[in-house]
Formats: sequence, C-alpha cells, structure tokens
Amino acid sequence: MVFKRKIESILNQWNLEEGRKPLILRGARQVGKSTLVRNFGKSYEHYIELNLEKASDIKFFNEYGDNVNTIIDAILLEKNKAKELSSTLLFIDEIQESPQAIKLLRYFYEELPDLHVIAAGSLLEFAMSKVGSFPVGRVLQLAVHPMDFEEFLMATGEDQALNYLNTIPLPKFTYPKLLSLFHEYARIGGMPEVIKTYIQNDNSLVGLRDVYSSIWDNYLDDVEKYTSNNTQRRVIRHILDTAPSIRDRITFANFGGTNYKSREIGESLRLLDLSKLLRLLYPTTATMPPLADAIKRKPKLQFLDTGIMNYAAGIQEYLMGLKDLNSLYKGYIINHLVNQEIIAQHTNVRFKPHFWVRENANANAEVDVVFKYKQYVIPVEIKSGAKGSLRSLHEFIDRVEHTFGIRLLANELNIESSKTRTKKDFTLLNLPYFLGCKLPKYTKWVSEEYGIGLD
Repeated sequence: MVFKRKIESILNQWNLEEGRKPLILRGARQVGKSTLVRNFGKSYEHYIELNLEKASDIKFFNEYGDNVNTIIDAILLEKNKAKELSSTLLFIDEIQESPQAIKLLRYFYEELPDLHVIAAGSLLEFAMSKVGSFPVGRVLQLAVHPMDFEEFLMATGEDQALNYLNTIPLPKFTYPKLLSLFHEYARIGGMPEVIKTYIQNDNSLVGLRDVYSSIWDNYLDDVEKYTSNNTQRRVIRHILDTAPSIRDRITFANFGGTNYKSREIGESLRLLDLSKLLRLLYPTTATMPPLADAIKRKPKLQFLDTGIMNYAAGIQEYLMGLKDLNSLYKGYIINHLVNQEIIAQHTNVRFKPHFWVRENANANAEVDVVFKYKQYVIPVEIKSGAKGSLRSLHEFIDRVEHTFGIRLLANELNIESSKTRTKKDFTLLNLPYFLGCKLPKYTKWVSEEYGIGLD
C-alpha cells in the first residue's frame, strides 16, 4: 500500500529542472521518506538504491576517496546497471551514516550533472557536524513530515471530502463529514505505518498500539545514539516520559518535577529538537515580519505527531466521540494538531510556527498562532464555542496596521464584523479547525472578496 504525498509534485518539478542539484530529504524516521523515493523512482528507466546502514553499500564511499566517477562506476558494476546517467535515479538512503557521502554530494552535482541523486536520512543534524565542508549551494534540501489531513483523506479514499476541503469557500453542507473525518485523523495522527494499519484493519484502532510502540521505541533508541553520557540519556528518558502529559508552556528548571539542572534539561531538549521528535516552539513578540524567536520567553513543546503524543500520553480513548476537540485539556490537543498541520505545509527544513505573547507586570496576552502574510502578521485564536474569549486577539489587532483576525473552532465557516476592546473595527474570519492547513488561502480569499486591505 503506497500513499500519495503532496511533496511528489515538488519531486516531479525537480526532475525536469536544468542544473538540477542533488536533493536531500530530511525528516524523522518513519515519516515516509524512503517509500516516497521508491515510488518516485518508478518513473525512471534505471533506479539504484543504496542503504548506508549496510556495509555492502557504504563501502563505495569509504574506498574511493573523492572520486565520484569511480564511485558511480563501481556502483553501476555492482548493481549491473548501464551507464545511462540522464535516465538514472540514484537514491542514497540513511546518508547520515556517512559524513563522507554527504560531503560528496557537491561533486555529484559538479562532475556528474546528468545523474539524478536523492539522499534521505534522519538525525542528519548530528551527522552534519562531522562533515568538514557541507555542500551549501550545491544541494537542495526538503523537509518531509507525517501525513497531514489532506494526505489522510487521500489515503482513506475520501476523494469527495478532499475536493471540498480544497474548495474555497467551504460549502456549509460539507462541515459535519469533514469534522468527523478530522476527529478520526486527530486520534491516530499522520504516521504512514499507523495509517496503513488503520486502513487494513477497516478503520479500527485495534492493532495500532503495537505500531505506535515500535515507532516510539525506535525513536528512543535513535536519539540515545547521539547522547554524550549516561546522565544525558537519563535526562532524555525523563523528558520523553513526562512531556506527553505537559499541557502548557515550559521552563527548563524543575521540568516535569525533576531535580535535574536547567542546563541539563535545556541541552537535552535542544538535542531532541534537532532530532525532530520533540520541537521547541518559541513565541514571538513581533507584530510585523520577521517573526523572530523570543528565546528568553517560555517555549511550547511540539511532538512530531499528535497520534504518537496521544499514544504516549494514553489519551486516545478520550478523543472518541468528542464533538469539539477544544473541550479536551483546555484545547491543548487541537492547538498541537493545528501547529502540526501548519508545519506540514512547509518543506523548508528550518521552518517552525510561532505564537505571540505580550508579557508585563500588569497583564499578559497570548495568541495561539501568528503567521506571515505578505507584509503583515495575521493572528489566529483556537477557541471553543460560538464566541469564546478573544482578549489576546483584540490586543494584537490594536497593535497592528491591518484589521483582520482568524478564529479556529468547531463551528461552520462565517465572517463577522467585530470591535476590539478599544473599539477598533476588524473583520473576524471564523473557520472550522480542520481548515488549519488553509490559513493563507483563506486569508487571500477574504482579502480579495471583502476588501480588508491586505494587498
């Protein structure tokens, strides 16, 4: 069972480019990088796959120095392939196992420009520290994420629901079905192996626990390979044992009720952030681009996948039958999932979403999500009920030049005229939260249809 992924369109475009650079697909283990490339490789006359966890494949990069012509000749001989480079895709999987192979990507680009080369790996940040000269400007890097809601609909054969999800504005009659499907997705998450098992089991959660357990254990084993000592391994274990149950912004000191030092927690969290398993999302205090991280403010934790987080926290059964995800843990789960959806729309390996804070002695404000749209920063609140408190969004609107905000909730799409607490008029777009992956497109639609001044 091979799932269609949206990033395939970028691979197809890359295939046709002149001056094509070697492509590195980056992302955590088991998000579908290798399957993606193997499926893409079917469009080539010749396909060669190397797995650098195998001694028989890594040897090509250990034995022939920097001579990529000799390396490719040796590979072609070993794999019994003709030297027809323009119709050949070379896939170097688990490239993090060989810093030499990473370094040599630039020479594939410079000396073998006809050859199509894709590399993939997890925990590449750790391997790159061992590369003397990373081929900046000689490679293209793309991030691969767990499957998003759109890809979940593709995988489960919900073609009509997908069509309507991409229809702007969303027809009213589609709301109940899409909300139900999104809640289904919220329970299990976007890991391809989980979704595959779910489909094979006739959309049942039965049997998924073993899949989650295997994925989780593999991540723990992976990250521990890159710890520097036993103390750091214990700290990481503590973080991963406690993080799934944390529902608020964090401090490093006394994290999860521990006596570990702030420095030890900080170092381990940054290690996990590099692994992409657990990300540190810092707020911004900016009201116009760029949205810089306020690293002295308390961050949020973002798991790679909401389904894995649900499993690790033991809360999947609590999502059954919910009509509004905001009603669970004060909206933490839906906030986390919206951020996951936003992340999944970006192939930039350094992208992270932002939230906005204003913190002083008199009052605090926090907007759940902010994103750049043209020269503006758009605020997004994730709230339950038809109204919900929007005090923080009002404070943000009062500080910017534009007059537009978004609220994500378990309600149908509508647009209303509103006022901040200082009586500033603004347009509020209410979107069902399953449209979190469409925020820029709906911002464009409202701007064009209602003339809210975001041109």
